[in-house]
Amino acid sequence: MSNKKHGLGYAISTWLPVVLGIAVIVVESTELFGADHTSGPLRRLYEALFGRVSNGQWEIIHHLIRKSGHFLAYGAIGLAWLRAWWRTLPHSRFLEDSLLALLGTGLIASADEWHQTYLPNRTGTPWDVLLDCCGVITLQLLVYLFMRAFKPKRLARAA
Repeated sequence: MSNKKHGLGYAISTWLPVVLGIAVIVVESTELFGADHTSGPLRRLYEALFGRVSNGQWEIIHHLIRKSGHFLAYGAIGLAWLRAWWRTLPHSRFLEDSLLALLGTGLIASADEWHQTYLPNRTGTPWDVLLDCCGVITLQLLVYLFMRAFKPKRLARAA
């Protein structure tokens, strides 16, 4: 292993995506990003793209947009954790890195939901943590399948 992998620049490039992902969650976990504040702007964008919808239809669509955001955002953060562990632990296996990534993301998701219980227009729910973790597992599985298909030698390192 070269000295480059032990330098500050390497550490920063490895862990910065995780830190930035957590920072995004911290910002989005405020009153400003509660459903009561996102509904109007998202509805205007949705209706500009797809046409008018009734209030009842919008409630369902808005809910699905927000839950899809949970799934995809935490899935992406989980991939940042996976990459960071992959680069940090030289002799680790994909499963070990994946579990560490899931643990890190699950802890962030749990802290986020706990924090939201203290905000007047937000609610914290374990169901969102479960949804977040499902996003992590799904995207990790897609990465694993991609690597099996297109980068088997790289994955063999972690087998």
